[in-house]
Amino acid sequence: MIETDRLILRGWADADRAPFHAMCSDPRVMAYIGPVQSRAESDAGIDRQIGLLASHGHCFWAIERREDGRFLGFCGLKPGAAGTPIEGEIEIGWRLAVDHWGQGYAAEAARASLAWGWQHLDMPGVAAITAEENVRSWSLMERLGMQRALHADFDHPAAIPALRRHRTYRILRP
Repeated sequence: MIETDRLILRGWADADRAPFHAMCSDPRVMAYIGPVQSRAESDAGIDRQIGLLASHGHCFWAIERREDGRFLGFCGLKPGAAGTPIEGEIEIGWRLAVDHWGQGYAAEAARASLAWGWQHLDMPGVAAITAEENVRSWSLMERLGMQRALHADFDHPAAIPALRRHRTYRILRP
C-alpha cells in the first residue's frame, strides 16, 4: 500500500469491480483507450492487475481517496506491454473516473508510484505510452519530468485504428 496526503494506492478488492466497470463503460474515460468495456472485460482487467501484483509485487494499483474511501481509478507500475517499444521495461499508467479529473489526483498518484518504484525496484527508468491524441495524459508525463522518446513512437498493435499512433515517454532513475 502507498499513501499520500489524499490517496491510498492499494491492491484490488471485489468492491472495486462495480465502480471500475462504471469508469470503463464511460465513453469520456475510454475516448483515447478504446471502446467502452463490458463488465466481463473490466473484471478481466482487474484480474490481470491482481495477477501482476501476485507475480511482480506491483501493478496498476486501485486508487482510493483517503477522506472517504471512494474508488477513483488506478495508477501504478507494471511490465511494459508485449509488442510495444517498452516491452521489458517498467511502465507507469493511470486512469481515473471523469468526476476526479482536474483535481491533481493522477499527478499525486503517479509521483507516489514513481517514488515507490525508485525505492523498491531495481530499474534504470520508467516508460509510459499513450495515444497521440491524449493530450491530458502526455502532458502529465511531461509534468512528471518524463521525456518524449520520438524514435520510440509507434503504432500500437492492440489499439483500434483511430487510436493506433502512440507516443512513448521515459524517465531515468534519479
